[in-house]
Amino acid sequence: MRTILITGPGGSGRTTVAAATAREAARRGTRTLVLSADRTDTLGAALGAPTGSTPAETAPGLTAWRPDAGESFRADLLALQEQASTALDLLGSARLDAEELTPLPGAEELTLLRALRDASAADTFDLLVVDLPPAPQALALLALPEQLRRYLRRLLPAERQAARALRPVLGRLAGVPMPTDRLYETAARWDVELAAVQLAVEDPATTVRLVAEPGPAGADAVRSAVTGLALRGLRTDALIGNRVLPDASPDTWLAALAAQQRKSLDGWRDEWGSAGTCAVHEVPHLGRDPRGTEDLALLPVPAPDAGAGAASGPLVWPVVDRLADDGVLVWHIPLPGAIREELDLVRRGDELVVTVGQFRRIVALPSALRRCAVDGASLREGELRVRFAPDPDLWPRTR
Repeated sequence: MRTILITGPGGSGRTTVAAATAREAARRGTRTLVLSADRTDTLGAALGAPTGSTPAETAPGLTAWRPDAGESFRADLLALQEQASTALDLLGSARLDAEELTPLPGAEELTLLRALRDASAADTFDLLVVDLPPAPQALALLALPEQLRRYLRRLLPAERQAARALRPVLGRLAGVPMPTDRLYETAARWDVELAAVQLAVEDPATTVRLVAEPGPAGADAVRSAVTGLALRGLRTDALIGNRVLPDASPDTWLAALAAQQRKSLDGWRDEWGSAGTCAVHEVPHLGRDPRGTEDLALLPVPAPDAGAGAASGPLVWPVVDRLADDGVLVWHIPLPGAIREELDLVRRGDELVVTVGQFRRIVALPSALRRCAVDGASLREGELRVRFAPDPDLWPRTR
């Protein structure tokens, strides 16, 4: 199943573009599901039909789903409370009832990830359109599965579970209780669930589309989002300039604003379109907030199958062998829009910590690079190139 993730700066109209994209796909005969995490039904307002916690068909071939974060949060917390019942009873804790539980901040995003996982695993739809939160929150959300899996591996290494027969003896020797089987089983279940979400996000058929209003603020937000997505290994296949005003207007104020938008759009085409990073599209301002399928039909959003080719998969981070010429291996990390002054690299064991502005990612080194030392790095043409020199003590010797 193809997945289109749609995000952008807050207030850019990304939900409307998501609804228009889903509507266009359904009109072409594609079985489409559109997901949203908003507490308010902005998706339903755009589609002209209410959406809720149960998937419902809003048009022929188009299903909308806005998962209930409160219901999911209550179910998870009550299940956790039941699993920890013995410890809670020893502490004299008072049990929480379902009626008194309200979702905490971030519950909507976690519920959206779970819905994305479930929808990707099902064989009901051909296209999944996901209305993500604003770009900064969306980037943190997309990074969450990989980060949590790394935390689980560090805190509860799977290899330690193999010594379960020795655990009681080790506990007596150490004088402290050892982790129980249930703890490892819970961690393993979480890892499987997180891996399923990560697989859906990183699938070659998954693309990201950015929605922004052309202008100075939109340009800054787009550059930051493109770089952050690239650091996650995700490719932006389309940049949609939304609410574009007509060029000709007798009103001098509107004419000046339209000229500013045109300048930003030309800059996007030069910076992103010409470099092959993503295609730039324009969606005109209707003079009103789009409501219902008739208004959505007036929005020329990119075709749902655009960017579905082989070049739209995850960004590749190749290791280039330059041992014969320069005596190094070079790791190429695409980071379009990155600024040299905002870059930072730290080698930590078999991992590399890459920081670009407000974004950070800890990535495992390819096996060949683990036997090397960092020899330097450079940023050229939107690509970070990290040089690794073989460690003589670890590198295989040749006769």
